[in-house]
Amino acid sequence: MKIGVIGGGAWGTALAQVAAYRGEPVLLWAREPDVVAGINDAHENRLFLAGVPLSPSIRATGSLGALAECDALLVVAPAQHVRAVLAETAVGTTPLVLCAKGIEAKTRLLVGEVARSVHPRAPVAVLSGPTFAHEVAAGLPTAVTLAASDEALGQALAARLAAPHFRPYASDDVIGAEIGGAVKNVLAIACGVVEGAGLGQNARAALIARGFAEMTRFGLARGARAETLAGLSGLGDLVLTCSSTSSRNFSLGVGLGKGRSATELLADRRTVAEGAFTAPVLREAAAAAHVDMPVTEAVCRLLEGEPREHVIGALLARPLRRE
Repeated sequence: MKIGVIGGGAWGTALAQVAAYRGEPVLLWAREPDVVAGINDAHENRLFLAGVPLSPSIRATGSLGALAECDALLVVAPAQHVRAVLAETAVGTTPLVLCAKGIEAKTRLLVGEVARSVHPRAPVAVLSGPTFAHEVAAGLPTAVTLAASDEALGQALAARLAAPHFRPYASDDVIGAEIGGAVKNVLAIACGVVEGAGLGQNARAALIARGFAEMTRFGLARGARAETLAGLSGLGDLVLTCSSTSSRNFSLGVGLGKGRSATELLADRRTVAEGAFTAPVLREAAAAAHVDMPVTEAVCRLLEGEPREHVIGALLARPLRRE
């Protein structure tokens, strides 16, 4: 099974490295000519994953048409760009493994729903979990959820991507895997605010727990299973991204917690903090599903420019209730 990767950022490059572990050919599409040239000539992505030597089995291309030779495509473009990139890609019935985490802002669709709307004949799977790209590329131990409604497809993809340091766990709960990845980005911003504002470890632990309750309520309302949300693609990813500045969303929250504006923080970022786009869409989706998500609401208000003291105070002043 020849793997193609759509997206030449840090995460796409790390997944290409995983797919090339046994020396099998991998084709990676990148928009940036410098990335394509660097991977092909020096076996390194200096722009997004500098210092990591890449497998010579990885070949980069700037042509989406070249991906037609692949048997499965890992879609690692940012969530807000997935529709446009897939619209330019001839897919047919080639399986799509969605590795972006988010909700499309214009439509409130999960990435899997976007993919099905663009390429309705293509089987869809979701790869999600606690994964920092630089650790995956360096060969450090990592476990992920690989969700596919087609069990045979899921098993084939898991076998192809598995490596001694990279362990996929199979699931058929595609919606649950997607929701966990999307919601945790928003909650990571909130935990970053706690860090930036100096509110302490007690507050961060409480926020992770209450945020997970929000994730679970929303996921169940959308048809996800509780065990999926409590697994790698939900709670596992939440714990990772809520506790490290390696998380783009957490780092954004740290800046907000220190009193900087979202406009300023987002303007100078080369990589995408998906939670900033997901938060207002998630608020709308939660309201439509009659799901209470106060942490998500607080993140939206911070992104809209409301002073952190007002937002934090309002969250802490909510009426007491049973857990």
